Amino acid sequence: MPTFVQILDFIGTFAFAISGIRLASAKRFDWFGAYVVGFVTAIGGGTIRDLLLDVTPGWMTDPIYLICTGLALLWVIFFGKHLIHLHNTFFIFDASDWGCSPLSASRRPRGRVPFWVAVIMGAITGAAGGVLRDIQINEVPLIFRKEIYALACVFGGMVYGICQLAGMTGGTLQIVTAVSVIAARVVSVRFGFSLPSLKQAPGESAK
Repeated sequence: MPTFVQILDFIGTFAFAISGIRLASAKRFDWFGAYVVGFVTAIGGGTIRDLLLDVTPGWMTDPIYLICTGLALLWVIFFGKHLIHLHNTFFIFDASDWGCSPLSASRRPRGRVPFWVAVIMGAITGAAGGVLRDIQINEVPLIFRKEIYALACVFGGMVYGICQLAGMTGGTLQIVTAVSVIAARVVSVRFGFSLPSLKQAPGESAK
């Protein structure tokens, strides 16, 4: 029976893959190219996290991630014109996957990682796939110029650590952490919160 985190992870994988495939379609990629972009978007962050933590990436032991990406590609092919109407739905799924990022990085089979490492790994899990996606389609990565993405995972990681120190465990800890990240994402988008941009120095030309 899938756990709460696994269910959200699978849903989030589908939503991440959709986001990559949609952008690939806007760039007129073929089906294979769109699948690659969607797959990298879905598993990129988790793969980098697992490699850094010396763990076999999940997609190498479970084909569900390949299947989710394939289903996402079929969804875009057959229902692409309806995706604009489902934007809010996919945003919730996407935010849910972000909510699980700190949880997926908080432990590893060979023992616990330090708190600060778990926070960084959570941010990498949530953000790196989108960075790789934008690089593949020749765009400046979205997390560097718009909205609150990786910082939401950092916030969730801090909530996880504080709650754990307070003695919270099990499903309650997972739910509180996930909700904190989802809330941070939803609030930042709803009210347009973002970090200030660096201003160009006087007399300096853009390159």
